[in-house]
Formats: sequence, C-alpha cells, structure tokens
Amino acid sequence: MKLFLGAIVGIFLLWLFSLFVVQPFMIPSESMQPALNPGDRILVNRTAYWSTPISRGDLVVFDGADSFSSESGEFVKRVVGVSGDRVVCCTDSGKISVNGAPIAESSYLYPGDTPSELSFDVLVPDGKLWLLGDHRSQSADSRSHLGDPGGGFVLESKVVGQASLIIWPPSRWQWLDSHLFKEMVD
Repeated sequence: MKLFLGAIVGIFLLWLFSLFVVQPFMIPSESMQPALNPGDRILVNRTAYWSTPISRGDLVVFDGADSFSSESGEFVKRVVGVSGDRVVCCTDSGKISVNGAPIAESSYLYPGDTPSELSFDVLVPDGKLWLLGDHRSQSADSRSHLGDPGGGFVLESKVVGQASLIIWPPSRWQWLDSHLFKEMVD
C-alpha cells in the first residue's frame, strides 16, 4: 500500500512540476530550422518570465489561439519585436530593422533564406509580440497573419514559456541560445 501511495504522490508531483515549471514540447515543422528540427523534443521553461520580461531574440512557445490559429494550438517562434517596437522589412541592405537599427540574423537564419520576402512596417502594440520563424521561407509567422484579426501580433499573456533545452534526440542535446539583439545590431 505504501508503494502504491508513493507512486500516486510521485505522479502528482511530476504533474505539478510539468504544469508550473517545465513542459515538454515537440517541434512539428521546419519553421525553426536550423535551431530546431522537426521531431526535436524541447523543454519549455514556464517560469522564465515570472521575474524577467520577454526579450527580443527569445525562443518562445505560445498558444496561437486568436492570433495564429482559430483553435488552441502551441507554436514556437523567435521574438523579434516587443511592446512599442517598430519592426520594418526591409532596409536597403535587405535586413529587418527594429526601432531603426538593422539586426544581424546570420547566426540563426536558415541558410539561403532572406530575412523576409514580404515587406512590412509594424508598430507592436502594448502587451503584444511580433514573432518570426528562423526558416523564413517555411514559417507561417506574424508576417503571415498581418491581415487577420490581431494583425499577426501575439499577446504576451499567451506565452507558455521560453524554449530552453533540446532533449531529444540525444545527439542534439543542447541549451538553446536566445541571440540577444542588443549584441547583434550592425
């Protein structure tokens, strides 16, 4: 009986841990290559934004209901713009700019992809984010939803957490880097 009760308590604690601290997530598409491949399993840190704000460059998992999808569904994308940012594509040199400063994306942009085939000029509203996939030619991201209700922006409150670690397959175990844009401005 003690073993059974111990197993029940263990399962309950594991459930609480995954509900409030870390959540596994499977990468369903090519939209975040080369950082994340289809079939990769990652851990999402659900506590990452309890005491620090979401930052440009962060890889976030979010509920896309009412922004990327009419139904509930989780997506992973890179934060390019936060509240108050003006995000424009593209500069004369073909780069995306944030608040007038071009960002260098070569360390994570999929080889051969341009920053965007679609031109845009958006001002990110308070409490919202502008999110892009790293494999731009394969990503249905904020750009793809410009004409939808919500304009392609995602509520900060819909962010589940920060993608932190690839756990599967074992050959790809690695911590995920957020590529802080303040270090990447040309």
